[in-house]
Amino acid sequence: MATIHEARFVLFDNDTRLAFVTSFDGPWDAYMEDFFTSGPTLALFDVIFRHVEGYEGLPDLAALKALINGAQETAAAYARNYGGTVKEIRKQQRVNDAFQQVLDDPKAAEALQHRALKPLLDEAGA
Repeated sequence: MATIHEARFVLFDNDTRLAFVTSFDGPWDAYMEDFFTSGPTLALFDVIFRHVEGYEGLPDLAALKALINGAQETAAAYARNYGGTVKEIRKQQRVNDAFQQVLDDPKAAEALQHRALKPLLDEAGA
């Protein structure tokens, strides 16, 4: 999913209540659209939500939104200890993977000596 940072399910009150907690990028409707078109992730959530009172099943996005909005609580506090959206973080990971391949390639040694790359190499070695 392109917008979701994390999601968790918590059973409480002797396993009679379920909390679904998630963090995502962008507006709620975009997250719901992303969530609803996610394939295997949606199938997993469907299996879990089947046990929730009021859940009418798939493929009714409007009913799913209504169910979640009707039970939604606003967080009292939120901290995010990393920067970037999900897309930016994934891009950073791809760039880092590619950079590591360059560093591991003996043929790149000469090119890596260029002074313009010093800040990048210093950071990579930190």
